[in-house]
Amino acid sequence: MSGVWVFKNGVFRLVENPQGEASEGRHGKRKILVHLPTGEVVNSYAFLERILFSLGWERYYDGDPDLYQFHKHSSIDLISLPKDFSKFNSINMYDIVVKTPNVFHVRDK
Repeated sequence: MSGVWVFKNGVFRLVENPQGEASEGRHGKRKILVHLPTGEVVNSYAFLERILFSLGWERYYDGDPDLYQFHKHSSIDLISLPKDFSKFNSINMYDIVVKTPNVFHVRDK
C-alpha cells in the first residue's frame, strides 16, 4: 500500500494517487516548494536530500521501491515521497513544511 495520508475536515485518509487529487492547488495553480534560507526552488530530490541531511534527517529504507523516505532520530516523523519526482505534489510539499518548520514554504508557481 502506498500513497499519502491527507488530513481534511478532521479526518485522515490515504490518497493512493495524490498526483491526481492534489497536483494542482486551489484555482488550478501549480505549487512550488521554496527553501527559505536561500530562496531556491526545490527542483530535484538531490537538492532536497542535501537540505534534509543538513537538518539531521536520514534516509529510511523500508523496502518499498516506489518511495523515498526520511527519518529524524529526534522525532517520530517520517517524510515519504514518491520516487518519481514528477509525482511530487503539494501534499508532499506541505508534509515537508510541517515537519521542517521555518525551512520551507509552498508558493503558487
